[in-house]
Formats: sequence, C-alpha cells, structure tokens
Amino acid sequence: MIDALLNFEFIRYSFISGILIGLIAPLIGTFIVVRRLSLIADALSHVTLGGISFGMFLITAVPLFSEVNPIWTGILFSIVGALLIEKLRSSYKNYQEIAIPIIMSTGIGLSAIFISLADGFNQELVGLLFGSISAVSISDLITIIIIAVIVLLFILLFYKELFILSFDSEYSQVIGIPKWIQFLFIVIVALVISASMRVIGVLLVSALITLPVAIAMRWTKGYKQFIFMSIAIGEFSVITGLISAFYLDISPGGIIVVILVLLLCITMMYQGLLKGKVKGVKAHANE
Repeated sequence: MIDALLNFEFIRYSFISGILIGLIAPLIGTFIVVRRLSLIADALSHVTLGGISFGMFLITAVPLFSEVNPIWTGILFSIVGALLIEKLRSSYKNYQEIAIPIIMSTGIGLSAIFISLADGFNQELVGLLFGSISAVSISDLITIIIIAVIVLLFILLFYKELFILSFDSEYSQVIGIPKWIQFLFIVIVALVISASMRVIGVLLVSALITLPVAIAMRWTKGYKQFIFMSIAIGEFSVITGLISAFYLDISPGGIIVVILVLLLCITMMYQGLLKGKVKGVKAHANE
C-alpha cells in the first residue's frame, strides 16, 4: 500500500480526496441531521446523477464538449436542485418535506433520459455511481480541494448562525439571521455531494453525510464534541474503505458504507447491552 502511494499518482489523489471528503461530508452532515433534513442529501445526489449523465450525453453527442468533465455538470445540476428545494420549501410552508421527493423524482427522471441518450452505462459512469479508487485525476483533486476550502470557510464564518438555524429556526427569524445564509448552506451541501462523487460515488455519498453523525450522536453530549467525533468516524471509514478497496480491487463506496453500517450496529448492540446491565443492577438493588 505504501509503495502504491509512493509510485502511483492516482492512488495519492484518491487518498487525499478521500481524507478531504471524510472531513467535509460528516461536518456538513451534523447540521443536516440536527435539522431533520437528512433526505436532502439523497435528493441532491439523484439530481447530481442527472447532471453527470447529462455531461456524459454532451460528451458523446456534441464533439465541441468532448473535453467536458461530468463533475462540473453534476455540480451545476446539484446547485440548481438545492436552490429549487429551498424555493419549494418556502412555497409549501406547511408541507416543506414535499420538496425533497419532487426534486429526487426529477433527478431520477433526468438520469434515466440522459443515460439512455448517452448509450447506457459505461465504466466511467459506474465509477461515478459507486466510487472508484483509480478515477481521481489532478483536476478532480483540485476541484475537491477548492470545495473543501469553501466548506470550511463557510462553517467557520457562519458557525453561530448555522447552530441557531439547526436548533431553532423560529428563533433565527426573530433575531434576524439572513435567509441567504440558509440558501448558501444548501448550495454548500450540493458542493459536498458533487465533490464526493469520484471516491464515494454519487449514490452512496448521502451515507457518508448521515451515518457518521448517527453514530456520533449516540456517544456525545456537547455539539462540538459531536462534530469532532462525526469527522473522526467519517475519516476512519473512508481510509479503511480505500485501503480495503485497493487490496480487494472493488469500488470503495460500498465498503465505506458497509463499515459505517457495521459501526452503527456495534454501537447500538453495545449500548443495548449496557442498558440491559443497568436495568439488571437496578432490579437486583430493589430486591
């Protein structure tokens, strides 16, 4: 593994990208999950898939766009989808959750159309769907670095506002937190999903956003501790998944998700056993 990192650029690109994604995906996930908007990641991932398939269609149908990177069309579609979700949420104030299935269905429909027009699945599209350890180019890495810097700056600059929005949206309106911060947050979520496509896969990235958070919230009490533990779990799963994918020669996205699911199951089983022991001790004391 060390020899591969030293000798092959694409392996280094994948690991650097994975480390950055393991940082920003759970970080943004802590704010999404607390706000009970976990399904937004799924909706935007399907819209991103529509953008990717549109990029693939452009490459095959229009020679002028033969050098277009599908990641950029995926980012464009994801940002538009994020803004549409916010628009729909403001239009259906009493039924805000309806925005998510509307955008998700749109993304799936567009994906089906453009994949068919682009002559179906190919190896690059499969890699974008489920992740690939060999697909990250230097341009992809630069894009991921730029997005990671944007995400970190946004969180640092607006942490207080995001914290209030996450726990009490009504209070945020009372104290006058600008609505554009919420719009920017949704765009940031779209960027994180787009950045994660190459390594994790667009269909699996929502798991990296939500599962580390679901695990961390069972162990922590303070919010900052919650954020740091979510990031640590995300990094562990990504690095372990990439190493496993290298030796098993399979897509890393699936392994990363399975690792996270196993960690969640182990956490729930362990805490279940602890509760059982506590109840047993209390029952014995009452006797």
